[in-house]
Amino acid sequence: MKLIVAVDKEWNIGNKGDLLFYIPDDLKFFRSQTIEKVCVMGRKTLDSFPNSKPLKNRVNIVLSRNTDLEVEGALFVKDTDELKETLKQYNSDDVYVIGGESIYRLLLPLCDTAIITHIDAVAEEADKKFPELTADEWYVAEDSGKKECNGYSFRWVEYKRK
Repeated sequence: MKLIVAVDKEWNIGNKGDLLFYIPDDLKFFRSQTIEKVCVMGRKTLDSFPNSKPLKNRVNIVLSRNTDLEVEGALFVKDTDELKETLKQYNSDDVYVIGGESIYRLLLPLCDTAIITHIDAVAEEADKKFPELTADEWYVAEDSGKKECNGYSFRWVEYKRK
């Protein structure tokens, strides 16, 4: 299983249910990585999408303790056991954890690849963090090198678990 996330220099990922930076090239990258794939998220991440609608052309699996939720185009699972059982039908290389903070923390131990957009900036305000990856557990498999878009410098880095 993989995860995909954009972080600032302090590993911040969000504020008040929104992204920290608007970087169109990164949004396109996210789409290119996850299109026709399985996206695992928490309910708050689903709620943060336009009109709280699932992502198009993807399998949207929402991990939530609220088992009464129903959203067209989304499959809800109540815990990691149910999630693991549901994911058995998919190739693990096609499964992406996409947030938010508590879902990343919960599922990071199950991921073997982390695709991280490192943004060369620090958000003015942030209330959500991604757990910092350590060199004793992860190594850089690929690095895009410096990119520029919308006034921000960033790079895409693919980490693999050791």
